[in-house]
This record gives sequence, structure tokens and C-alpha cells, in this order.
Amino acid sequence: MTTPVYGAHEAKVYYVVESTYGETPTNPSMTGLATAENAEPNLNPSLIKIRGTGSRDLQAIRKGLRQVGLKIGYNLPSAAPIDFLLHIQTMSSLSVEVVYEKATGIIDLLYMGCRFNSVTVECSVEDLMKATVELIGQDVAVGTAKISGATYADHSGAVPYYESYVKKDTTTLDRVADFRFTIENNLKRVPVIRTSDGHLLKYLPERHRNCSGELMFDFETKDEFEDVINDAEFSLEFGLGGSNKAVFSNCKWDSVSAPTRLEDLVSVKAPFVAQSVAIS
Repeated sequence: MTTPVYGAHEAKVYYVVESTYGETPTNPSMTGLATAENAEPNLNPSLIKIRGTGSRDLQAIRKGLRQVGLKIGYNLPSAAPIDFLLHIQTMSSLSVEVVYEKATGIIDLLYMGCRFNSVTVECSVEDLMKATVELIGQDVAVGTAKISGATYADHSGAVPYYESYVKKDTTTLDRVADFRFTIENNLKRVPVIRTSDGHLLKYLPERHRNCSGELMFDFETKDEFEDVINDAEFSLEFGLGGSNKAVFSNCKWDSVSAPTRLEDLVSVKAPFVAQSVAIS
């Protein structure tokens, strides 16, 4: 039975780097996140609710600053693990297209002027390496067809846990069972007073950057406790598939705990903060 509603299996996410902020290139070569597990497009008109004397009800409702956002969770593709992820560092602006497609019709959401606000990368034993990206955009166009003149291709494959690694300084840590790290650019929506597109932000600059994460492993050594006591700095390197990596510099353990419970192994939970990060 044919239904007008759309399922997640009928959705795809594509992206392209913009040459001019907020403008989708002509005849773009769109790259697909075929390994996307979830996508959450959102749009908030920031309504201005106007009240006045003489009525208990609103006098009027006007649009405010249009807030455009998109959240994507995906498995890092083995064909090009950092192609999308790298934009947390380059701060490039992107056009991101979310397409809901079936034989009876297409719903196309084209997000323009998107930049990475934050990304979290996670890896666990017996699982794939995953990333969750939060983007802020300038505007969105809603249509019933894909971008005219565009070509579409997907990055294939996925990065399993055994193709990753963790290094502390130059030593490989072969006891880590889970890790995650987060990079936050803390973007700022900047509108200006203007009569043309005044409801859209004009600038989307990055502010202070936060770099943090967490390691989980079984308790084998006292190293992490000594690092905290000695206030020691170190670097952490995470393999992202192939020769790609994320290197966090001037790290310190934010805290270290070792839960000790009957009938279980002693584990270590070690959150860290870093001064900087480089993805390559």
C-alpha cells in the first residue's frame, strides 16, 4: 500500500562546501552521508508575541530572527573518514541538503550557510566509530525537487573499532574499551538591523573553542591518579580510520574515578580537557 508519509529509509543527507557564505554553488557536486543513522532538521522563527492593553489575547505575532539548525549522527565512512568531520576545524560554510524521496514525490530541505557548532566522536568495542554533528545555518529552502544541475555521490564503508587506536604521548594505550571526544566552536548568531533579510543572521562567527573527552578502561595501573596528583600534561591521539587522526595537545585529566563493585572488574573513567586539537 502506497502512503504519503515518509520513513527514515527514504531520507538522505548531502553536503557541499560553499564559495560564498549562504549561497549553494551552481551545479554542485554533492557528497552523501550514506552512513547517516539519524538526521534532525529544525527551524525556529523566534516568534515575537505582541501584547497590549485592552485585550487578554495577543495583539499580533511577528517573526523574529530565523534560527536554522541541523543535527546529524553518522558512522565515519572508511572511504573518506574526515571529509565531513574536518569542517569542525576549517570552519567552512556548507550547503546541506536533506532529501526525503519516494516514487510519489520528493521533499527537499536545503540548509544554506551551515557551519559546525560542535561535534562528538565516539568509539566502543564491538561497534563502529560514530560522530554526532550539530550545525547552525543561515537559511533553509523547502522544495519538491533536488538541486538543479547537481551531481550526487556517496562515501562508502564504515570504520570499525579495531581500525582505531588511542595514544598517550607516544605510547599506544591497549586497554581502552570506550572513548569519546567533543569539540565545540560556540558559534554566535549575529543579526543586524536591515530591511532586506532582516530576519536572517548576517554573520556566524566562532568564539572560544572547547576541547574535551573521556576514556574508559579496566584498572591496570596507577598512572592516571599520578598524573592528576602531579598536574601532568600529555597529548592524546585518536585514530579515525586509515591514516587520519585527531591529536589533542596539552591535556590534563579533569577527574579520575575507579568504581569498585562486587562481582565486577574495576574500571577507570577518565574525562580530560585539552588546550587545542588538530584533525588530519
